[in-house]
Amino acid sequence: MAAADSADAQAREGGGGKPMLARHRAKQEAEAEAQGQPGAKSGHFPLSYKEGLSQWWAGISPAVTENHVLSFVPHLRQPPTHTQTGGKSASNDSMNVDRSGDKEAQPVTTDKDTDPYGPRMWHSDLVPLSGKNRFLNEFSVERLEEETQNNLVMLHGYGAGLGFFYKQFEPLSRLAHWKLYALDMPGMGRSSRPPFNIKAKDREGKVNEAESWFVDALEEWRIKKKIDKMTLMGHSLGGYMAVCYALKYPGHLNKLILASPVGIPEDPYAVNEAMPTEAEANQLAAEFAESGAEGAGQQPSANQKQPPPPRRPYSKWVTTLWDANISPFSIVRLAGPLGPRLVSGWTSRRFSHLPAEEAEALHDYSYSLFRQRGSGEYALAYILAPGAFARSPLIRRVQGVGRQYLDAAHSGPEPDGAAAASGNAGADVKRLRETGVPVVFYYGDHDWMDVKGGHDAQEKMAAEKRKALENATEEEKRRENGDVKVRIVKKAGHHVYLDGSDEFNEMVVEEMRDVEARQKRLKGAR
Repeated sequence: MAAADSADAQAREGGGGKPMLARHRAKQEAEAEAQGQPGAKSGHFPLSYKEGLSQWWAGISPAVTENHVLSFVPHLRQPPTHTQTGGKSASNDSMNVDRSGDKEAQPVTTDKDTDPYGPRMWHSDLVPLSGKNRFLNEFSVERLEEETQNNLVMLHGYGAGLGFFYKQFEPLSRLAHWKLYALDMPGMGRSSRPPFNIKAKDREGKVNEAESWFVDALEEWRIKKKIDKMTLMGHSLGGYMAVCYALKYPGHLNKLILASPVGIPEDPYAVNEAMPTEAEANQLAAEFAESGAEGAGQQPSANQKQPPPPRRPYSKWVTTLWDANISPFSIVRLAGPLGPRLVSGWTSRRFSHLPAEEAEALHDYSYSLFRQRGSGEYALAYILAPGAFARSPLIRRVQGVGRQYLDAAHSGPEPDGAAAASGNAGADVKRLRETGVPVVFYYGDHDWMDVKGGHDAQEKMAAEKRKALENATEEEKRRENGDVKVRIVKKAGHHVYLDGSDEFNEMVVEEMRDVEARQKRLKGAR
């Protein structure tokens, strides 16, 4: 995109030409010291005040920064990027939708001469949803000259965007007959950012409404795309919402891939913590530990023989800030010229293992998203309590994944009840129920989301499967498709898809092939 390339070049020139991130600056310092020159120490925030001011003044738009990140996708030299949202620098009107034809991005096709796994078509689009000013930002990769038989849909974590999956787009779109989609969740990334308001008065209703705000949009998108079934992959908050989607909209998943999902374990303080008032929740933005604190929310590891003492409640000022929706994003927006420097403290740690150019592009991308006006993040205080523990833990509900009734509308992401009900002998009318959905959990070997949550969910879902099979008919037994796996990605933290991208991608490809094998088996079982 020529406009994006030009703006990006201007922004880099405006940045003074010095490395923004700790990795780059450390190299400069080492070279300076080797030459006997003193090297400047960057501390916790490697971006200098001057560089931060330059970046804030340049006001690089989310469209430009997303385009730059996607330019690192192999074989995609000129990525398509629509500018219908995120085409301006942050302002009170940021993320408004411009449906002008010249803002649309034409698909980019890579042929077999330049793309060894081509031909493939890469497309950036803005998908309209019902209601005023509601759209989802979408990036897709489609294989040409063959029929699409399977769809992989990816959901990012809290405060992130689809560009964070730039290392997945190329390798995961190599499989024949698969189409890949990545979405910016409602009110995040470059999706439109409509107001978020809670109407429910009771605790359960508020959690339900906040979760449904996300999963209802995903279901509307699925219907618009005319996708019957999909393999759904979610990271962190995206993983949480993927489970909620499976519970509220059963019958549309071939597999659920959960990369370090938040909200699995139960914490007594989180489930009893008072909900924020409407006035508090409508202020600024909710915090999630993904924005920095790598140790928050830890549960005892699977190999601990004795659980630790009960966690003490967070201090009053922490819970007050949380419930009032004061977050790092809020601080970035309020910090003005200091915002880029504050963000560099996180991006320099999070992306330090990446090549310098990619790390800097992700820093720019992160800052351009963090400074946009709040929307979907307002929901988080209703979903998570301080420490990133769920107010309605998924461990209480995960047994319903793949076991929901198919003949009833679900008012919220809740399990239907006893799994054996559909197989009761002598029932006058047998209700159709799902016969299992395969689920795989991925955790990094030094992930702050403890793998114990995945193992606990695995045990609970296995028990539900046994109950379902006790009274199942022969046909239901033949169609049984549920199992759960927990896998560890080596040398990876919470962002398993970035930290251990090669191993992660190989694992996901295995799961995609497993989907194909299961489809063949189930077809023969009919």
